[in-house]
Amino acid sequence: MRQRMLHGLLAAALGAAALLAPPAHAAPAAPSPARGCDPLAPEECLLPFPNDWYTRPDPRTDTGRRVAFDTAVLPRPVTGLPVDPTAWNRSDGFSPGSTLIAQVPGLDTETTGAAPLTDIGRSLDRDAPVVLLDTTTGTRWPYWAEPDSNATDPARRALLIHPARNFLDGHHYAVALRGLKDGAGRLLPVPGAFASVAGKRLPAHHPLRARQDALAPALRALRGAGVSGEGLQLAWDFTVASTRSLTGDLFTIRDDAFRRLGDRSPGFAVTGVTDFTEAQDARIGREVTGRITVPGYLSLPGGPPGSVLNRDGSGVPRRLPLSTQTAGFRCEIPRSAFRTPSRPSLYGHGLLGSRNEVGAGNVKDMAAEHGFTFCATDWIGMAKDDIPVVVAALADPSLFPAVPERSEQGMLNALFLGRALIHPRGLSADPAFRTADGRPLLDVRHGLAYDGNSQGGILGGALVAASPDIRRGVLGVTAMNYGLLLNRSADFAPFQQVLDVAYPDKLRQQLVLQLFQMVWDRGETNAYANHLTDRHQVLMHIAYGDHQVANAAADVEARTIGARLVSPALAPGRSPDTVPYWGIPRIDADRLPHRGSAMTVWDSGTPTPPLTNTPPTGPAYGHDPHEDPRNSPAARQQKATFLTTGRVINVCGTTPCTATPTS
Repeated sequence: MRQRMLHGLLAAALGAAALLAPPAHAAPAAPSPARGCDPLAPEECLLPFPNDWYTRPDPRTDTGRRVAFDTAVLPRPVTGLPVDPTAWNRSDGFSPGSTLIAQVPGLDTETTGAAPLTDIGRSLDRDAPVVLLDTTTGTRWPYWAEPDSNATDPARRALLIHPARNFLDGHHYAVALRGLKDGAGRLLPVPGAFASVAGKRLPAHHPLRARQDALAPALRALRGAGVSGEGLQLAWDFTVASTRSLTGDLFTIRDDAFRRLGDRSPGFAVTGVTDFTEAQDARIGREVTGRITVPGYLSLPGGPPGSVLNRDGSGVPRRLPLSTQTAGFRCEIPRSAFRTPSRPSLYGHGLLGSRNEVGAGNVKDMAAEHGFTFCATDWIGMAKDDIPVVVAALADPSLFPAVPERSEQGMLNALFLGRALIHPRGLSADPAFRTADGRPLLDVRHGLAYDGNSQGGILGGALVAASPDIRRGVLGVTAMNYGLLLNRSADFAPFQQVLDVAYPDKLRQQLVLQLFQMVWDRGETNAYANHLTDRHQVLMHIAYGDHQVANAAADVEARTIGARLVSPALAPGRSPDTVPYWGIPRIDADRLPHRGSAMTVWDSGTPTPPLTNTPPTGPAYGHDPHEDPRNSPAARQQKATFLTTGRVINVCGTTPCTATPTS
């Protein structure tokens, strides 16, 4: 159903976008001292990626470096429009979830023995053909490697190397490729430029001398870790952005907004109250709609779609003078609250949807069964009204920063709604949230919870990390890192059509997706995952074989945040992996309850998803289980207990958790 809706919305958005005037680009900053294309891979600029060749020293940043893209190195769409690098060049490194991209013509990953998705442990073998080394700590990093299965030209097929756990904020990494073979088992030749750079010291005037000097520390670190230069076919290095660079925009506007708020409740106005008879709705007694007033940090008054953050001369987000953002909300109050006050919780809606999804049947069931009032506001930036901007940004990356930056304002809107829910002089004091005789329908003594599904899980981790009020959150059918998710999602098919027109070359598409992720990080969980569970607890609910949110990306998130896997997760033989759920610590069902973050897998019997970077579409992949966990009473029981007590309880006995397929 969601896919049909998205196709319709996309068609309307494309029609509207066709009427728009060509976008006005901000003038690029003064030319940076960025270098041109990396001479190690001159055939395609930005390769290999990510790459410190495209950074420069900057003592003012936490990493000591700054991304320094020039318009000349960024891939242009078929329109020929240059890409403005300003948003990227604010970063002091690359995404912690970066997929590494290299072009190795003739490579056969299976013959080479590169670690596949089904055997991540092999990536740490002493003789692994791909080595990722954290040079900050001297430790090897796990990954899986795969060819881009979407490529149509073998000569332009990308080698994709995905970290199995997010790289650490601010750390430096070296990459080595060695022993690469073709399908016949023959060693591939060492590229001439790399052979020169990795060889004897070049004369000062040699055109590759600067590249040799830049790469020398990474080669030394690799040798120190036992990766000799013999048999090396390519090596490069990169720096991961610091925590402040990744989270600074959102935390800056959050801190400023809450400082301005002080000990007051956010301003609000109730615009609608609907009471239901039991015959009309046996679960929900009252629905309340309204508006929350939030300081506005977007570049245009009111923050319409397409807005970016308003920044000062140093690039720091600042409130647009006298600007406020009005965020609509909708709350569903269970019938039980009229007897016993309910617990307040924010709800996060799905892909490019709206706050009205809080009225879905499964949300009402959760509210009625477990005494929650769920309230939602639109995830602006990634809501229904933003579809034209998302479509346009796929065709013109200069427009893309509007997606995550408006999402950050959307997160602030949700944080203010949450504060209004639990503030004693906030929503709970309004007659709309009280009985006719004045008794409260909200129990604000126990704080605020969060429950989100799909996009509500992907963005919800960032919201939980940023919230001063949420202690525990449930991330339903979740994962993180859109740069990893999109190729693997059935939802992306209609948007893929736009990307195919703008960037018909599949190799460049991979680069564009990773460039998107560098700025998308600031508005989704990927940037916050390394510290998400420092002060918060989350419960991940996963649908095995999910057609929309890839299990592989969920596993990366679980490894990154340190969530424990409720075991047994799957029936014996169900997983194709050599070691199922490699690298995720387990908690046996008979050892529950568990206090802390965890992941529960719900199996509806759907076939295993593709082991390639392609979506599970077509009859071979059967029923999409994406909505099954939230429709399971057992799953809702586990969620409710976690949100109210912080304990992950056993709701499946000694067998894997299963969910009944829903239509």
